[in-house]
Amino acid sequence: MVDGGFPFPMMTDAGGRIGKVYGVYDEASGVDIRGRFLIDPEGTIQAMEVLTPTVGRSVDELIRQVRAYQHVAETGEVAPAGWLPGRKTLEPGPDLAGKVWKVWKPGEE
Repeated sequence: MVDGGFPFPMMTDAGGRIGKVYGVYDEASGVDIRGRFLIDPEGTIQAMEVLTPTVGRSVDELIRQVRAYQHVAETGEVAPAGWLPGRKTLEPGPDLAGKVWKVWKPGEE
């Protein structure tokens, strides 16, 4: 684990070099706007969230998403909105497209 007990790398971007690459650097203020990117071991961005400086990000949601992406990578299943470990997942396929609401309800175990 890294300092603070969070087992995933987090960073800051003094000078905005990385923010410019990801499109979150605000030239007028000279700082990055709040951006969060989940990048898989192959280097592919799986998720991103960009917020104005007036609203903070949710660490709980970040951890939930990391766990969901890990579960999907391990099982090939689909993690619906709000999925938590131990809850119902979905089998991906063309029959599921546009019909998730028929087979899954939020909060369903």
